[in-house]
Amino acid sequence: MQTADFSADALLDLVRAYNPKTNAPLIRAAYEFGAEMHKGQKRHSGEPYFTHPVAVAAILTEQQLDDATIITALLHDTIEDTKASFTEVEKQFGREVAELVDGVTKLTNLQLNSTETKQAENFRKLFMAMSKDLRVILVKLADRLHNMRTIKAMRQEKQGKKARETMDIYAPLAGRMGMQWMREELEDLAFKVLNPEGRASIMRRFITLQRESGDVIQRITTDMRHELERAGVEAEVFGRAKKPYSIWRKMQEKELSFSRLSDIYGFRIITRSEEDCYQSLGAIHQRWRAVPGRFKDYISQPKSNGYRSIHTTVSGRDGKRVEVQIRTRQMHDVAESGVAAHWSYRDGVRAQNPFAVDPAKWISQLTEQFDAEEDHEDFLEAVKLEMYADQVFCFTPKGDVVKLPRGATPIDFAYAIHTRIGNACVGAKVDGMRVPLWTRVKNGQSIEIISAEGQTPQVTWLDIATTGKAKSAIRRSLRAVDKARFVKLGQELARSAFAQVGRKATDKALRTACKNMRLESVEDLLAQLGSSELTGREVVQAVYADLAPRKSDQISAQEAVVGLEPGQSFDRGTCCHPLPGERIVGITFKGKGVTVHAIDCDKLSAYEDQPERWIDLRWHDGTHPAVYDAVIDLTLSNGTGNLGRICTLIGEASANISDLEFIERKPDFYRLLIYVSFRDVAHLHGLMMTLEADSDVAQIRRHRGGDVVKRERVSI
Repeated sequence: MQTADFSADALLDLVRAYNPKTNAPLIRAAYEFGAEMHKGQKRHSGEPYFTHPVAVAAILTEQQLDDATIITALLHDTIEDTKASFTEVEKQFGREVAELVDGVTKLTNLQLNSTETKQAENFRKLFMAMSKDLRVILVKLADRLHNMRTIKAMRQEKQGKKARETMDIYAPLAGRMGMQWMREELEDLAFKVLNPEGRASIMRRFITLQRESGDVIQRITTDMRHELERAGVEAEVFGRAKKPYSIWRKMQEKELSFSRLSDIYGFRIITRSEEDCYQSLGAIHQRWRAVPGRFKDYISQPKSNGYRSIHTTVSGRDGKRVEVQIRTRQMHDVAESGVAAHWSYRDGVRAQNPFAVDPAKWISQLTEQFDAEEDHEDFLEAVKLEMYADQVFCFTPKGDVVKLPRGATPIDFAYAIHTRIGNACVGAKVDGMRVPLWTRVKNGQSIEIISAEGQTPQVTWLDIATTGKAKSAIRRSLRAVDKARFVKLGQELARSAFAQVGRKATDKALRTACKNMRLESVEDLLAQLGSSELTGREVVQAVYADLAPRKSDQISAQEAVVGLEPGQSFDRGTCCHPLPGERIVGITFKGKGVTVHAIDCDKLSAYEDQPERWIDLRWHDGTHPAVYDAVIDLTLSNGTGNLGRICTLIGEASANISDLEFIERKPDFYRLLIYVSFRDVAHLHGLMMTLEADSDVAQIRRHRGGDVVKRERVSI
């Protein structure tokens, strides 16, 4: 649909087509207000800026949405980009519209592709905005869709950033809301930017396939209509080729070439009643062979966003597979609009679709488990796991249905029932047979959880669990167990730190430190001290600022380690590259002094039977110079200027690159080891967070030795 040149009358015609009782004067007033506010503004393409809000409104008319949502689309950038205010919008268009426009403005200002901590916090804000009124995200999704349709006008660098954000966040969010058509288009538009050659190759193969086999879609559609007529079922049949990105993803997941990929066509059968759905299924299965394991009945077990349909995959005599979806018209409306169906109009009145999910209930279910997350990283992981989830349905021994994402295990099932049952889980039975906890559950299976009093979650469960709820519950339990150990260690570290300045770590001193550092309890302070989240110097400084070692007093590299004998020399282990701020231990060598290792270094296991060679060491409190090498393993997209920008970021962080090693070079990315000199471990972590926020950095981690094939070395 061409929307760039829509007049107010053309837009109103679209709205009247599904809602003759629309408040036309108010929509026209919003059109004129928006046009006036954006007067003189231009898009990247050179078009008047107001063509964008009009296009967004036109997209929302395709979902047959209410007047307030259409008006919000026309005004969605006025509070952010023009002189218009919330009060002015409220005065002219009412409180409901003003709050919707304000909500879209706040979403626009969220940086969802920033560093993980900030990204997680912004996701929280996104869900809060959604929970107030889901129409906010409907406008934002339409806004993103139009921006992606016109993305070619943007700078190359911004195109990549927008496309990645769309692929990671907005497309799966649209899918989670049940708006599958929007998810597919957003994915495909992002795919066109992120991998244009991959998409072009899929399109070329489609053209070749069509040339060789003719119009397969028309042929199969005609056959299906014929079979349904024979069965006495009145239904509409539609066929289409799947989107290029959908095919590409399937090729990657199944490691298949295009020629071996069979189900690249999809067909929909829209019936008059639920009974006709099952009758249609019988007719299709009588005519074509059903593919085992590819049948899903979302009519009897709907998805949480209200989606209902029967899915089956069938194959013909030539072995080619096609996917068939069977649903009623009302089910189809929800399948197309998802939770947006709640606001849709049909035949001039607000649609009373019995299958449309209550948006408030849907968003509360989605956000309920995230509210308990305290850790930013855990929250972000939980959100992304849930947004990408494709569900399977399992049963308790009593016959209750439990919905889980595909790939879930009995651990996830146990936590889905109750956290207490998950924590106490020791085993599971699937369909009466004892199975390992890492077994992947399947649709329709009956699962029984075996629990035992006194059982606690194991660290290995984090690798077994797939749902955000299970992972966060496991982490909470593990943290509770670890906390007691860290508190005990923190007490010793606090005693030692205070002793260095001639003071005692009394309860009063620790309470004062806790208050000044704004921590909830002394126990929290000691736990953070024991887990290296705080240093002894920081705790002392919170009580006795004048007595604590000053940051300006740099510790020389020769005096950096405390615990050596007079005159005893040391060097840092090249296997682990320990940095100030990390817990360390020394291993003595005759005639060679002491080698310092990080406490978790794998090489230490070689000296377990030689305790006489171990020395307890610690780093000197204070500020260290940036002379301690550590190695960063970085995967970077292969673009002009990317490596130069990364080197600049490292320099701006007051760190120095001493060497580079290229490990892999590919057309679209390369992997390299960067040797950088740091002050301490906090300096390292700060730089890694900065680099991770760069949109061209695909992966980053600290490298601690191991076998790495060296391909090319670049000296700095």
